Amino acid sequence: MIRHATTSRRSLLTGALLAAVLAAGVPAAPMAYAADDDLWRGLREEVFGTREIAENDGAVTLYAPERAEDAALVPLSIRIPANVAPHAVALTLLIDRNPAPVAATITFGEAFRTGPDIGERQVATRIRLDSFSKVRAVLETADGKLHMSSRFVSGAGGCSATPSKDIEAALAGLGKIDIKAKSEPARGESFREAQVMIRHPNFTGLQLDPDSRGYVPARFVDDLEVKSAGRLLFRMQGGISISENPHFRMSYSGAAGEVVEVNAKDTEGVHFSERSDASGS
Repeated sequence: MIRHATTSRRSLLTGALLAAVLAAGVPAAPMAYAADDDLWRGLREEVFGTREIAENDGAVTLYAPERAEDAALVPLSIRIPANVAPHAVALTLLIDRNPAPVAATITFGEAFRTGPDIGERQVATRIRLDSFSKVRAVLETADGKLHMSSRFVSGAGGCSATPSKDIEAALAGLGKIDIKAKSEPARGESFREAQVMIRHPNFTGLQLDPDSRGYVPARFVDDLEVKSAGRLLFRMQGGISISENPHFRMSYSGAAGEVVEVNAKDTEGVHFSERSDASGS
């Protein structure tokens, strides 16, 4: 299995930075980066150890804009072909030059991997981009192999961008979950897509409060679990590189009317949950 960010030296440093921010509201100095190749070499070793990674072998494809219109809200889409989907175990999203490079680790469940119609699977979310950087999607398959697709995205300032709402307004709707689950008959009777959005500012600890001029303490969704009809679709463990109001869209196999259940937790230990209407299409 892919080692989650918290097990690496970089992530321990990031965790210490975030703990300090949460405690004192003071940002740490930005990390100094060497050449891009050296940067990725170190990051790769910390997250994946000495494991080989096959790049651009068709097992996973990452789509991202060449230039971010809004560095705090960069859309990503990942596609996993039909012949690979049943063997997909986990997906790690990385942004080389972000203060916390591992944006999220997504573990796939039975609802994602199985079903009568195993077509291409799609995963979509939105990230923050702190600096011009390579963005990477690394897929682990059941045979223990790693496969990578990457894109260079131009954009900067997403991790320190002012929140779209003031702190009180952002926290007022904290934890409200919007769920949309729909069928796409053109792609097969059991092909479905779930969209989940959690109202949460996902404060990075690097953003200035316009009123106090101090730094807003970090607070973000670090655990998200989505099930369909009791079967796990995916579990996400995330950090500050996921945008505010975390949004995930994923295709899977299921039947009309299946209830989608969402459970989430943030770094303050607050839990949020919601269930979709069973009468949905």
